Amino acid sequence: MGIARLLAKGWIIFCLFAGAHAIRLALLAGVPLQSTAFAVGICAALFIAMGLLFVGGFGASAGHSSTPWLARLKPHHLIPGFNETVFMVFVGLSFLNQALVAPRVIDRGVAGALENALYFMLPGQRALVHALDGCTLDGGRAFAAAFAWLLAIVYLASAASRLKLQAGLIRLEAGERVQPLGPTLRAFLFGTVAVVGIQFLFVGSAYPWLNCSAFANVTGAVLVGLAPLMLAYLIVAALASLMAAAPEK
Repeated sequence: MGIARLLAKGWIIFCLFAGAHAIRLALLAGVPLQSTAFAVGICAALFIAMGLLFVGGFGASAGHSSTPWLARLKPHHLIPGFNETVFMVFVGLSFLNQALVAPRVIDRGVAGALENALYFMLPGQRALVHALDGCTLDGGRAFAAAFAWLLAIVYLASAASRLKLQAGLIRLEAGERVQPLGPTLRAFLFGTVAVVGIQFLFVGSAYPWLNCSAFANVTGAVLVGLAPLMLAYLIVAALASLMAAAPEK
């Protein structure tokens, strides 16, 4: 998976997820749906276009290919693979849980058990709970984070079983088109960002830096519901790139 494609997919999902939460928070504040959806939709579309313009410029300038971009675009490029489909389904489940389920099942039954299990397993979950307690703010956020981490773990385990296949696809793409970065450097960049994400999210170093107001707006919603899944997706991309960089046996 090339860096440009990974950035494009991640940016689109980030913008859509943040936009959906912006609409949800505006509805909770009593703002009419019509005006909210239009305003947020325009902002999300502009941010998506801005990000894709940057990513597309990076990919086009680094490709060094005489074939026009539209000629290289094939129908199968628009169809998400199995890992991407599972990832998008999990992102949707995380959002639905944040919006509809988590605020209603605080410390109840299975929700409480999942929170306790993830609190014991993950330093980042403990850091988040301590930050929320310091702000006297929960509203289901701890359970939403625990559920997102559970989905991230399931996705990581599922995608790990297909790393060899994904690494093979990366080698095929590298053979068809000149890549802007070598496989080793690409794996190093992915791995570096993944390590930083693990430190900030899995270990929880990012949560003490946030103000209490951040947990109550879109920033907190994205950090709780999307960031663990994005980290898992990045780890899979780093591992697949690392395997693709190794010599074939």
